[in-house]
Amino acid sequence: MEEGGKAPDVYLVVIDGTPECRRALRYGALRAARTGGRLRLVHAIAPQQFLQWGQIQADMEAEAQEEAERLLNAAAREAERIAACPVETSIRHGRPSEAVFAAVREDPAVRALVLAAAARGRPGPLVEYFAGEKAAALPCIVSIIPGGLSDEALDRLA
Repeated sequence: MEEGGKAPDVYLVVIDGTPECRRALRYGALRAARTGGRLRLVHAIAPQQFLQWGQIQADMEAEAQEEAERLLNAAAREAERIAACPVETSIRHGRPSEAVFAAVREDPAVRALVLAAAARGRPGPLVEYFAGEKAAALPCIVSIIPGGLSDEALDRLA
């Protein structure tokens, strides 16, 4: 908590391994640093399809957990290199859109959900989900970063 009892604003960025999430990461890190806020990186592990053999499913879940930790750790190092802002990481389980929605709603300090659209083609399922009907139910703003922006443009805009 800061003086006065107010927690610093949180910029929540979804890390999913797509090329566009690097755009959201850069923007979120820069905004957090420039506003004295924190960056929270979240990765959602989608439910595994039921398998008849329990050990195989357990191995798949362990692999998904390790991959999530690897992605988040790499993204946290990148954010610290970009902006030297405080970084938190969180792994959620469930359908990505629902897991991210829950992460946003659970923390009143979340100022913005930062997503990025693909540089080409459709924007991606999270952008479609949060820019559509669910946008009205969010307690924060949604920043959708164009995937084609250069680092220089993001630096200027953040």
